[in-house]
Amino acid sequence: MAKTKKKKLPFVYQPIGFLLSWTGGALAGVAFRKAWMALRHEEEAPDALDQDRGWGEILLASAVQGAIFAVVKSAVDRAGAKAIARSTGVWPVASEEGEGD
Repeated sequence: MAKTKKKKLPFVYQPIGFLLSWTGGALAGVAFRKAWMALRHEEEAPDALDQDRGWGEILLASAVQGAIFAVVKSAVDRAGAKAIARSTGVWPVASEEGEGD
């Protein structure tokens, strides 16, 4: 019975994972805007194609944005997986060890 749950849950988890990823992206965007405002006191972060901005400013903005998105994505994914595991007793993503059994 447990093997059946493990095979079905990742498919069921896909829409939940998508919703969590979308929510995490939105949260990361808000967090980045706030962080950029705190760092540079500017509403808008520089775009890579903005010719009025220097390399340092553009690379700083990219590094901060990438770090924030990675941390938020990991936190949201992990929290979602833990919540699914608590409510179902099964981790939402099949492990590679269990494949082929």
